Amino acid sequence: MPPKAEKGTVKSVEIIDGSDEEGGAVVGKTTTSNKTASNPSPQVQQTLESRSFWKAGAYDVGPTTKRPPDHGQLEHARVHPKFLHSNATSHRWAFGAIAELLDNAVDEIHNGATFVKVDKIDVMKDNSPALLFLDDGGGMHPERIRNCMSLGFSSKKSNTTIGQYGNGFKTSTMRLGADVIVFSRATTASQATQSIGLLSYTFLRRTGQDDVIVPMIDFDVSGHWAEPIIYSSQDDWSSNLKVILEWSPFPSKEELMLQFEDIGPHGTKVIIYNLWLNDEGIYELSFDDDDEDIRLRDEANQGGLTNLRRKTIELQSHISYRIRYSLRAYVSILYLRKFSNFSIILRGKPVQQLHIADELKYSKVIAYKPRLGGGESEVTVETTFGFDKEAPSIWVSGLNVYHKNRLIRPFWKVTADGSSKGNGVVGIIEANFIEPAHDKQDFERSSVFVRLEARLKQILLDYWKDHCHLMGFQPPGARAHREQKQSPVQLSVGLAANVEQEIVQSMDGLPANIGQDGSHEKVTSRDGPGSISIDQICEENIQLFVRCEEHMQKEEELKQTAECLEKELEEAKKKLAQISSYLETRRKQKIMGLQIGKFE
Repeated sequence: MPPKAEKGTVKSVEIIDGSDEEGGAVVGKTTTSNKTASNPSPQVQQTLESRSFWKAGAYDVGPTTKRPPDHGQLEHARVHPKFLHSNATSHRWAFGAIAELLDNAVDEIHNGATFVKVDKIDVMKDNSPALLFLDDGGGMHPERIRNCMSLGFSSKKSNTTIGQYGNGFKTSTMRLGADVIVFSRATTASQATQSIGLLSYTFLRRTGQDDVIVPMIDFDVSGHWAEPIIYSSQDDWSSNLKVILEWSPFPSKEELMLQFEDIGPHGTKVIIYNLWLNDEGIYELSFDDDDEDIRLRDEANQGGLTNLRRKTIELQSHISYRIRYSLRAYVSILYLRKFSNFSIILRGKPVQQLHIADELKYSKVIAYKPRLGGGESEVTVETTFGFDKEAPSIWVSGLNVYHKNRLIRPFWKVTADGSSKGNGVVGIIEANFIEPAHDKQDFERSSVFVRLEARLKQILLDYWKDHCHLMGFQPPGARAHREQKQSPVQLSVGLAANVEQEIVQSMDGLPANIGQDGSHEKVTSRDGPGSISIDQICEENIQLFVRCEEHMQKEEELKQTAECLEKELEEAKKKLAQISSYLETRRKQKIMGLQIGKFE
């Protein structure tokens, strides 16, 4: 169990996000308040009452300690520390948060990154575990690291980069632990720099802050020595350093600077500490079950039950189940295309990427053209369907939907529960034409997504109907077709043809679920005249749904056209009124001119 947060007094430090000239903010500049360690305010004494993530946001907020802005100065919007926690709750799954940090490293491939390391380290201060991410990408210069640790800023505009909302770093780190410290080294055309930033929920709570404060310091390493970069004053720089040393795992400046030794000339190191606990008071992430893996403790425990049937054990060994608790399994399918010059190294061992399409048998590539609307250009998407290689021993099915090379929905089941249709069929699609949700574990439920879901279901059922016999299933309608051909009574060769026809017709009138011996069997749909199969009904429902969507879209387009025409009509009426008024004025002027001419 980790030690509880120490009780004591701390110095309150206010970090201002803005330039001194404009009265705005730049993360990393500090001014100290009048509260001192010897005479703290009662509201400052905040302790971490719970180390469970889902309870960490439940604490009382005292009155603000901020004085109103001076006359003539603008007040900047504050973000309360509680927002860090509520913002991180978008990640319901801890592995989803880890994937966000891996995405940041993968996005650095275009800056020369060749690896990202994920590992567990020990914090010497309290002998607790911490989570380490280290990459050799381009690193972050002082301005970029401030943007990274600010809320909602994103400089990723490329169509190939995964990150886009500018929120992933904050939500993911705060989902995994209460505190994070970032070390980054970068080289630009003008100078080489190294920067340190601290985002500490523990510090913000225990010092009673009502604004998110991010202490940061920078060094110029262009020469032989690391020279501090001073933005306002040496006291401000020292205040930032003091907060970092007090609230980070590194109590001295020397230990802090040692963290840059394994970064190299450029790259970034992220250390998440004070990791969250589960409801039982045990670390949510397990580092002890496997020295080469990181596991979700609660999910792993569910998979470790004894006295299970052999089929259940085989199913739990499948990748579709292991991704629930094994980070190595999840990361192996996290990216659609295999990297050529980039490695994800988990606890000292590279992760072997698994291309799901290579694990299928009887695979088939099917082209799909989504109807996007809104004037967007038409795209063609290739979907791959096939039977899982373990079928028919175990039945695993579902669609793996990627977005910009990144897995969003793994083994998504689109067929009805309890139905045998689609058993063993696995699909892969890269759907760059729909937008993922902020946690990148699902998609925004737009009309395009609804149409995609309906179309994928139809493709899956079509594939199943054409290939299920390869897995030992009868194609839909095959049994009814066979029964229709066979006569239930053995007739002699000499019987007249009309007698045989009468017997077959009489048997065709029996209910479909009654066998020859009168016993009831499962309902079998028939393809003969006068009946319709369940597959046909499903397909017709899907087609009707798609047609309904098309009609709704056409109706919307017609409404927009009608509105545009009405606007044009109104504008034409206004112009007509103006022209009529003008002509009337001209006519009156002409009449008056004629009358004046007569008097003269």
